[in-house]
Amino acid sequence: MADQPKTAEPGRARLSPRKKQRISRGIQYVVLAAALVAVVLYADWPSLAQNFAKVDVAKEALPELFTIALRNTIIYTVGGFVFAFVLGLVLALMRLSQVRPYRWISIIYIEIFRGLPALLIFLLIVFLPLALPGFEVPGGTYGQGILGLGLVGAAYQAEIFRAGLQAVPKGQTEAARSLGMSATRAQITVVIPQAIRMVIPPTTNQFVALLKDSSLVLFLGVSGEYVELAKFGNDLASQYANATPIMVAGVTYLIVTIPLGYLASRLEGRKGRTR
Repeated sequence: MADQPKTAEPGRARLSPRKKQRISRGIQYVVLAAALVAVVLYADWPSLAQNFAKVDVAKEALPELFTIALRNTIIYTVGGFVFAFVLGLVLALMRLSQVRPYRWISIIYIEIFRGLPALLIFLLIVFLPLALPGFEVPGGTYGQGILGLGLVGAAYQAEIFRAGLQAVPKGQTEAARSLGMSATRAQITVVIPQAIRMVIPPTTNQFVALLKDSSLVLFLGVSGEYVELAKFGNDLASQYANATPIMVAGVTYLIVTIPLGYLASRLEGRKGRTR
């Protein structure tokens, strides 16, 4: 006798996968809404406003925040980015070179500087004059900050460039060589420009990462006119015994990083559509 198909038990009708998903999503919304309401009811808003959003402290911090802290953050970040961009491109070309020692040097550099915490690099820069008597980093405090960011950023930028260079079809190089170009000229005029265009989105993300890492400059012992946003916020917070300057510095970071993140997403989307 053939098996009879199973039927749903009375009162326990089977739910479709879509309905189960809808119920699960509804439960998650309810849990999130309950958590939000709990936070709103639990928080001591007057105390939070007094300690993290004191208007008069924010007003006093704003002028120097823009004229000193934000300016220095941009100097450190842009300088470190240019350093990392150039060194990263050189390291990527060395990594793809036919000359084995070049590849070894590039690999060792990338593995070391990707493996070490960025903070450790900055601390080592502080002790450079002790290890190399008479040596001074050009540019003083600005130079030290740019050097630290550049050394760390170059390791990541090199891998970004390597991916871009390998993504350029070999036919492009062969076509350039068939036109009489040397291997070096084909790289400079044909391959590298295409690779740079392809890596613009991840390079934008790398710039945002360096912007945030610029807060590590405070471990160089900077003060006065050389402070960046994090150091500036921390110093004023200690002075006023209030966390508002730190919140103001954090908001300033977000004002810069969120548009850059959005730009990187748009560039990623455009790149995906053009493939």
